[in-house]
Amino acid sequence: MTAITDSATPATATVTVDDVRRAAERLQGQVENTPCVHSRTLSAITGAEVYLKFENLQFTASFKERGALNRLVALSEAERRRGVIAVSAGNHAQGVAYHAQRMGVPAVIVMPRFTPTVKVERTRGFGAEIVLSGETFDDAKVECARLAAERGLTLIHPYDDAAVIAGQGTIALEMLAAQPQIDCLCVAIGGGGLVSGVAVAAQAIKPGIEVLGVQTDQFPAMYAAFKGISMPSAVATLAEGIAVKSPGEITRRIVRQRVSDVLLVSEGDIEHAIVLLLEIEKTVVEGAGAAGLAALIRHKERFAGKRVGLILCGGNIDMMVLADIIERGMVRAGRLARLRVAIRDVPGELARAATIVGALGANIEEVAHQRAFTTLPAQNAQLEMVLQTRGPEHIELVIRALREAGLPSELDTY
Repeated sequence: MTAITDSATPATATVTVDDVRRAAERLQGQVENTPCVHSRTLSAITGAEVYLKFENLQFTASFKERGALNRLVALSEAERRRGVIAVSAGNHAQGVAYHAQRMGVPAVIVMPRFTPTVKVERTRGFGAEIVLSGETFDDAKVECARLAAERGLTLIHPYDDAAVIAGQGTIALEMLAAQPQIDCLCVAIGGGGLVSGVAVAAQAIKPGIEVLGVQTDQFPAMYAAFKGISMPSAVATLAEGIAVKSPGEITRRIVRQRVSDVLLVSEGDIEHAIVLLLEIEKTVVEGAGAAGLAALIRHKERFAGKRVGLILCGGNIDMMVLADIIERGMVRAGRLARLRVAIRDVPGELARAATIVGALGANIEEVAHQRAFTTLPAQNAQLEMVLQTRGPEHIELVIRALREAGLPSELDTY
């Protein structure tokens, strides 16, 4: 067995529950023991008993600082003086930068060029040198390796390192201490560090517990490796925190040994889960942080009747992206609708349509009056009305009332 204090971790390294317990001792008082609570509403929606671990409440808003700190404390004095380097889409970067700053260790962080601004700026705010390189995480890895060799920096790997994996596994210790009845864990997978550490710790404490992984169908690398197939990766995903084209060697082995299955979710599933967590739990998560709930909703039959633990692994989402997701979620829920209404192009018709809508309690958010770009006959016009409504039944009520008033109307479903 290779000790987790080694400066480099070979692919043959193992991680045990004792490594995780030692990591918990090192991290005590340095990271938050975040709440793990039962969600009655999400349980009713999904058909499973849902328990949420709020890792988005860490100081850096992500679980990643657990593994980063556990690896940093293992540095030799010479390594601390030379400094460290990490490659990350954002959360591992912040974890390394924050704790390196606390320890007085120089840090260089290599990030893909399209990493959300909020993650770049927060990482820079922790005193790290930021290098933006490449389109994806895997592209950035190339520049990271070059800089590490050129400057003699110690790599703090985001997932394929035994100390990092052990640090992430401390989440499972806390979850099962708080909610020992959990019998299934559904965990987001990028490179596999989180699911590997969690599986090692959870199954040592509770051997019968099931561990399932989740990936976005845009970046299904671990899913493909698990299934023994080949699948392409996309250029981008809402869940950029798990957008990894090549899973780790250590993590791939642990996943194959300990994870029951890896499930895929779509971008739409992740958007829906983000909105649900915001509306129901009043908590903000990024795409990766919503992956577990997305899987529960997408694969309901897989979790029916189980006591499922979900890790809200990060909350670093760009506010403009969140605003778009909320608006799109309102459309899917029927709370925001766009109607096309045909009217005669004479004074008073627009006011008549607006009066009908208002009388039924719908609020007009936007209205456009179109004469030229329409197939309606001359002396007619088309209104495009964006309405705030109570839901699909309310939309139908408005459409019916408009039609009964001689104003042909239809819902624009995009």
